[in-house]
Amino acid sequence: MSALADLLPLAPQLAEATRETLLMVAVATGLAVLGGVPLGVLLLLTAPGGLAPHRVVHRVLGLAVDLGRSLPFIILLVAVAPVTRAVVGTTIGSAAAIVPLTIGAVPFLARLVETSLREVAPGKVQAALSMGARRRDVVRAVLLPEAMPSVVASCTVTVVALVGYSAMAGAVGGGGLGDFAIRYGYQQFRTDITLVTVALLLVVVQLLQQLGDAVARRLSHR
Repeated sequence: MSALADLLPLAPQLAEATRETLLMVAVATGLAVLGGVPLGVLLLLTAPGGLAPHRVVHRVLGLAVDLGRSLPFIILLVAVAPVTRAVVGTTIGSAAAIVPLTIGAVPFLARLVETSLREVAPGKVQAALSMGARRRDVVRAVLLPEAMPSVVASCTVTVVALVGYSAMAGAVGGGGLGDFAIRYGYQQFRTDITLVTVALLLVVVQLLQQLGDAVARRLSHR
């Protein structure tokens, strides 16, 4: 009871940190989808045997995606600080954290989307082409609809990863639950606060995972 009573005064700060985390993840996810899905489609199209094979473009895009995926997020936070400052005017706070979160998520999601699109049966693509469909029509009417449950699952994986990244961003003043855990838990030697924050992050992850799984199942049954 005493531990709970000690936590109650921090309830407003915890609520604000949760709101910041959800906002960071939501905006970064939206931007990652806008960038990652088209990039994943382009990777598939330009690959050898794709609808628009182009060896140079595919290699350049693949290299950029692989470099973006392999760079540890804590290093990415520092590396893109000039870009973050140019976009939002600061490198501190939840708004600033959205920039590296998005940059880190786009290549991550792009590779997952490419893999999802590869799962579409080649016969369906060939059937559409034989009926005179253009490449963009094949992408819009065949590839994306057929792969949509898998693409949604890929987006869910990205969202869960972004929750972890957002907590990591708190280590460098990115706001959110990570910043809350460090400021009120670690720096003040409050293990109880740290554990509560971890538990809350786990709840958020589970809810997002269940939501994504439900959407993917609904799409797969259509």
